[in-house]
Amino acid sequence: MRILFATGNKHKVSEASEILSHLGHEVDQLLIHGQVPELIEPQAEGIEEVAISKVMQARDLVIGTELEDSIILAEDSGLFIDSLRGFPGPFSSYVEGTIGLSGILHLIPPESGREAEFRTIAAVYFEGEILTGTGICSGVISREISGEMGFGYDPIFIPHDGDGRTCGEMSSTEKSYISHRGRALKEVSELLNPPSK
Repeated sequence: MRILFATGNKHKVSEASEILSHLGHEVDQLLIHGQVPELIEPQAEGIEEVAISKVMQARDLVIGTELEDSIILAEDSGLFIDSLRGFPGPFSSYVEGTIGLSGILHLIPPESGREAEFRTIAAVYFEGEILTGTGICSGVISREISGEMGFGYDPIFIPHDGDGRTCGEMSSTEKSYISHRGRALKEVSELLNPPSK
């Protein structure tokens, strides 16, 4: 199946392609007239609402085009830090762009715990339905920025399922085995290809 990913982030497209190609899906970035469509990200309390809003906006944009029958994918992710009461959560992208990784590290009190988790909701529009998958990756926030791989908060997040390195120090293949986005996409893939089909 060919899936069109509604995102302007090519890192996310590459990660989704690497994960879903092993499950029989081809992933391309959604382009309309050669351009990445601009989607309005609602200021919502939860990432599921954001993901569903984005996939519906993308669906509306392809109606009446040659892409109308395509499978559309959108997702929303967030980093939820326990000691910051779940902040930055659904505002993760905005916060990273505003204060950066060093800003997040400075917000965490030195004496507090550093537990955190990445969460992703992947939403797919398929044959008139919206299917969603959830992925969670638990870990801790590092004390310093480390690694140049990945993107976003990867250089300050050490997953429990890893070997002590940040996601920013892992190859894309290593990260795909444990990533929150990978888990959400695999769940969606299982919904697209149920065993009964």
